[in-house]
Amino acid sequence: MTARNYSDWSFMMNEEHSAISEMCRNFAENELAPHAAMHDKTHSFPENQVKQMGELGLMGMTVSSDYGGADMDYMSYAIAMEEISRGCASAGVIMSVNNSLYNGPVNTWGTHEQKEQFLTPVASGAKVGCFMLSEPGNGSDAGAASTTATDGGDHWVINGTKGWITNAFEADYGVLIACTNKSLKHKGISAFLVDMKNTPGLSLGKKEDKLGIRASSTCSVIFEDVKLPKENMLGPEGSGFKVAMGTLDGGRIGIAGQALGIAQASLDCAAAYSLDRKAFDSPIANMYAIQSKIAEMSTRIEAARLLTWKAGKLASEGKPFIKDAAQAKLMASEAATFCSHQAIQVLGGMGYVSDMPAERHYRDARITEIYEGTSEIQKLVIAGHVLKQYK
Repeated sequence: MTARNYSDWSFMMNEEHSAISEMCRNFAENELAPHAAMHDKTHSFPENQVKQMGELGLMGMTVSSDYGGADMDYMSYAIAMEEISRGCASAGVIMSVNNSLYNGPVNTWGTHEQKEQFLTPVASGAKVGCFMLSEPGNGSDAGAASTTATDGGDHWVINGTKGWITNAFEADYGVLIACTNKSLKHKGISAFLVDMKNTPGLSLGKKEDKLGIRASSTCSVIFEDVKLPKENMLGPEGSGFKVAMGTLDGGRIGIAGQALGIAQASLDCAAAYSLDRKAFDSPIANMYAIQSKIAEMSTRIEAARLLTWKAGKLASEGKPFIKDAAQAKLMASEAATFCSHQAIQVLGGMGYVSDMPAERHYRDARITEIYEGTSEIQKLVIAGHVLKQYK
């Protein structure tokens, strides 16, 4: 990875933010980046690195220390996500799912007893969590859950299949969104806590062979007459849609940070290569065509970073941030796709082979415009909030 001066962002960072940035950058450069290509090539979970991330407090950043967390704010989380993903985008999404999609709803909706059992081991980094919302047939329609939870007296009986579940193979615990009353539509959706390792009737599908973020596992989770204790319901019955939507809102800050890390890694790669590669007896960095790409990449990254940090700051202060998180996620994910594309153009043939990280960044970037809500969904969220201001 290429050294870079971060001092020009100090105007938005306090001492804690600067310390988190430096810690995560050093960890990414020394522990993640050197192994990222190998884990990508072999589709292997970076177990040792994830364990180290837990020891650094990165797997439960915004959770109270009372429940194993690090007591940090969302700004710190956004900064950490960028630095970790700059070293390895797969490690970034593993971290994001743990923090945003699992810890987030358990921390917000869980009882004290639920937090002690299901949150503390995951926020501390001892265990891994997952979030089971998507299904093979419902796409972006979170309220169309076909997985059912039927009242069995002293337990719930779960049947159905969840798809595209990140961390499912490694997860010890999961948050499940299922339908408890189909006639109530969105108000008939509920959330549950699931022991992923010790629940009869729960099985995993095959690992998906993905385009990018290949060191993180993705698979279907199948429920066949699974019995969950009544006390495993997360939040009141019928609140599952609110649980899911609130979870995704916070998750978009994490994915914006991941996308920023991919975009910045792409710029780092392109800029360093352009200074070293010579054509016509001069570094290609001296050519206007290359400088134009570098300038556009830098501008998009910094604009996306400002939006991401704004969303993180608002969330940290307990202020509304839904529109801002959607804008950050939209801008950062599109910046990641653009910058990774341009990096390959700068590198030419070298960008197309796995000897250089540019092609991995290109593959990793594409998913950031899809999960936690597609770019099209982000635009719906943004437009809805903007238009509401004019009514």
